[in-house]
Amino acid sequence: MKNIIFIPIDNRPVCYQLPLQIIKMNPEYKLLMPDINLMGNLKKTADISSIIKWLDKIDNADIIIAALDTIAYGGLIPSRRSNNSFEEIKERIIDFSNTVKKKNAKIFAFSSIMRISNNNINEEEKEYWNLYGTKIFNYSYNIHKSETEKTEEIVRNAEIAAKEVPDNILSDYLKTRKRNFEINKLYIELKKQGLFDTLVFSKDDCSQYGLNVKEAEELTTLSENINGIYIKTGADEIPLTLLSRAINKNKKVKIAPVYTNPESIEKISRYEDIAVEKSVKSQIELSGGIVSDINNCDLILLVNNFKNIQGDLVMNYEEPLFDKDLSLPEKPYFIADILNANGSDDNFVKAFLDKEDIGDFYGYAAWNTTGNTLGSAISTALMLYCAENPDFEAFWNLQLTRFLDDWAYQANVRRIFYQNNNEISKLKTYIQEYEKIVCNKFKIENIQIKYTFPWNRLFEINVELIKKQQPDSVTL
Repeated sequence: MKNIIFIPIDNRPVCYQLPLQIIKMNPEYKLLMPDINLMGNLKKTADISSIIKWLDKIDNADIIIAALDTIAYGGLIPSRRSNNSFEEIKERIIDFSNTVKKKNAKIFAFSSIMRISNNNINEEEKEYWNLYGTKIFNYSYNIHKSETEKTEEIVRNAEIAAKEVPDNILSDYLKTRKRNFEINKLYIELKKQGLFDTLVFSKDDCSQYGLNVKEAEELTTLSENINGIYIKTGADEIPLTLLSRAINKNKKVKIAPVYTNPESIEKISRYEDIAVEKSVKSQIELSGGIVSDINNCDLILLVNNFKNIQGDLVMNYEEPLFDKDLSLPEKPYFIADILNANGSDDNFVKAFLDKEDIGDFYGYAAWNTTGNTLGSAISTALMLYCAENPDFEAFWNLQLTRFLDDWAYQANVRRIFYQNNNEISKLKTYIQEYEKIVCNKFKIENIQIKYTFPWNRLFEINVELIKKQQPDSVTL
């Protein structure tokens, strides 16, 4: 068995539990992860020094997958909130670098390019975001756009946007951005020195213009002619993508994308800055796969994409649901359901589960952004496809988790709770009908299902599968 050290970005189920579920399908590998209590959450910063000490004690590892935001700032959310100086963060990075150099392992790492959310919700941002979030987004968007398209109107819009944010708030925000950008440039220097096999900079929740997009362009220029550096749209799924890349890099699995709305593949998803078709291609290639055509592929990626504008089940943006006859591929296939951000297309899932025969199925995903869904779906499919002795029980348990999370909860039950918080106590009652449908479809028995809200909010849920104990047989 080969050991993989895996340092996640925080303790959310999709960041901490999902990698464990995916790797379990391939018994050749074992994930070594810091204790979940050391990881960061919505309000807590990861215990960075304890994680480094834990890392230092591991003697035998072939691969290291590292979310560098955990090492630098204590997690993805602290990367936006932390007031640590560049020098303090640099010291942590050097400590990490010296520790992993002793391991003689290939290192696959990623760092986020700090996002700019287009709302006034400060749950994951600095306190002032509740007053100035949208205005900071407009400033960022218009400043970058004015540098790209220098028309009078656009330049005037940029000047107006700059005046809408108080000087002290804007100064603090730009100082944090600059610090994080300098840290990302430090990673490029470490890549030049040979520390990383693969280094990814992720564009988290972005749009066509913005300071984050501008930084991505500058990082692209700085990393020209350096093999193994990628700038990608996405965030939470990147460690899963790197896990797939690390294990399957030399397998060259050919994947053919097929779309439910092929006429709309040039449209851009919410929270992304590239067309759906490019996002799909990018995620396949970073995962270690090869984009292929349907006649020469090993796997088909069935993408349930949107016709017009991607829906968002959290922000209440509706997009027409799937309204066609669902024809499943005859070859091995898996599904990325991206009609919505933040949850499944209810019609599509019902059409899929109504199929008497789902064929050679390699997995489903529909959580959060298009990149999140694609990266996790591809990682799951490649892990199962490339395993010499795959654990199919682990695969079906993973599918049960995804359908109960992405479809039952995110697309249905959570919407009830957003409308009426008092209904939360009835969670098990609401979700039981979905449990029966999915368990019957996948022939899953003797499983007890427990639900918790790990970050004490409705946005994400933890679906825990507990195997029921079988009674001892009695000989009469």
